[in-house]
Amino acid sequence: MTALLTAAKLPVSDLPTSLTNFYVAVDAGKVTGVIGLEIYGNYGLLRSLAVSPQYRKQGIANILLNEVECLAKSKKLKAIYLLTETASEYFKRKGYVSLSRGEVADEIKGSSEFSHVCPVSAMVMKKELN
Repeated sequence: MTALLTAAKLPVSDLPTSLTNFYVAVDAGKVTGVIGLEIYGNYGLLRSLAVSPQYRKQGIANILLNEVECLAKSKKLKAIYLLTETASEYFKRKGYVSLSRGEVADEIKGSSEFSHVCPVSAMVMKKELN
């Protein structure tokens, strides 16, 4: 899993030791996709959505994102936040909206990804959950 994340240039140094709330897609024993959700109070932080290049355009990212969103809803979270440098258009199509760093919930601001792992150039996005 970390090899896929590293190849996608996503941070791995601050991943939780327990990968609870992380999902992987596997084909013939090979990890083909990954996504995670870190929970901070009433909010989720989407982490590490990546799909191996040879498995893209097969709907794997959509399936993984749906799993995380269903998990967040089952935990009664108010919203999911994410930071991205490369996939903002994808997430816009999935109902996420851009916002400024000042608009982010304090619980998320305290996460390692938000506070120091992702560069300030990363776009912040949010999806409200019903």
